[in-house]
Amino acid sequence: MVTNVLIPAIKKMKSKDEQIKTFETIEGTFALQAKVTTLATGITGFYMFYALDAWERYLDYRFWWIHAMTLVWIIFSLILYVLEPLVLHKVFKKYAHENPAKTFRIMHRMHWVLLLVSLITTAGAVAGSHAWFWVK
Repeated sequence: MVTNVLIPAIKKMKSKDEQIKTFETIEGTFALQAKVTTLATGITGFYMFYALDAWERYLDYRFWWIHAMTLVWIIFSLILYVLEPLVLHKVFKKYAHENPAKTFRIMHRMHWVLLLVSLITTAGAVAGSHAWFWVK
């Protein structure tokens, strides 16, 4: 959510070098936190499934939100651990120097998409865990 406020503020800066430097500084500050919390989320989720022996829930369509949570976790993990260090950082620097307005606009949209998917997943998980939407 911070990024959805941060990116518009950075886009308003006059100098493209200042935009890039500010974004990379702030992003670097939160990168470790994002990696640690994403790893902790994966470990605790796996442990809960293991401890509850809940693997069969992946076979039941009523638990679609579990699939969605897993998918969101996979997306965030791929971005944080694979794509960002190997690809996205280089691509960002290249395109941010060429066309910072377009680069930040695309990045802003992608953050909104990830936020929306995460919110739908969270709402589904709350509803599903309270059996609000399904009748046996």
